[in-house]
Order: sequence, then C-alpha cells, then structure tokens
Amino acid sequence: MRCPFCGHDASQVKDSRPTEDGAAIRRRRQCEGCAARFTTFERIQLRELTVVKSENRREPFEREKLLRSIGIAARKRPIDALAIERLVSGIQRQLETQGESDVSSKRIGEMVMDGLKGLDSVAYIRFASVYRDFSEAKDFEAFAGSVEEVGRG
Repeated sequence: MRCPFCGHDASQVKDSRPTEDGAAIRRRRQCEGCAARFTTFERIQLRELTVVKSENRREPFEREKLLRSIGIAARKRPIDALAIERLVSGIQRQLETQGESDVSSKRIGEMVMDGLKGLDSVAYIRFASVYRDFSEAKDFEAFAGSVEEVGRG
C-alpha cells in the first residue's frame, strides 16, 4: 500500500478490525519510509462494474461517488451515517450480483430513490430534484405532493 504522505510503497499493518456494518475491514497502517500512520478500508468486490450514462458514455463504478451524492441529499437530516453506508453497500451488492458488468446510471438512480424513500422523505425529494432534473418549481411541487400521498397511504 502506497503511503499517502511520502509515496513509499511499503507499509505495515498495525491494527485490523471490521467496520460497524461488517462490510469492510479497517486497517491502520504505518509507512516504513516516513513512519506516518494512515487508515485503509478493504471491501469484497464481486465484479468490476461499469456505469453507462444516458449519452452511452462509460465510466467505472465509484462507491465513494454514490456515497457522496446520497450524503448531499441527506445533509442536515436525522439519518444515521451507518444507515447511509448500509444503503450504499446494499446497492453495490445488488449491482455486483445481478450478473452484468454494465449497469445504467438510471438503474442506480432508481435504486437510490427506492432506498431514500424508506429513510427520509426530504432526502428523497432532494435527490429526486437533481436526479429527475426538475426544470420548474411546479415539477418540484408536483413531485413533493406525490411523496406526501405515498406517506399517507
């Protein structure tokens, strides 16, 4: 593992433990070059995923990007960070086990929407406003109204 401070390519693992959700191993490492300590996370990856964007552009799936976008939608909401981590892990696991390496960004967006709908209605609406690209206030109003109806039913 390359040191993020000095770039030396050898480090010693000083401590290993599972993360709270058990989906990764957290390792504390010490660089053999500069003696700096840093943390790495090791996760199981079943297959390499490629995200196919709407204009057929392809890019590698990035767990951190998904985590970041959900985090933005959930900012200042009473959602436990572990719940967001579990949502991202669940989406990633579903994508890896579906049998195909190419996955559409639309599919990922729908999975996030489904997950956020059960977590927090405000985060759900925030994510939807970007994902569905509301162009006018009435689009936003109509969607928010439908979320209230879902909540009552």
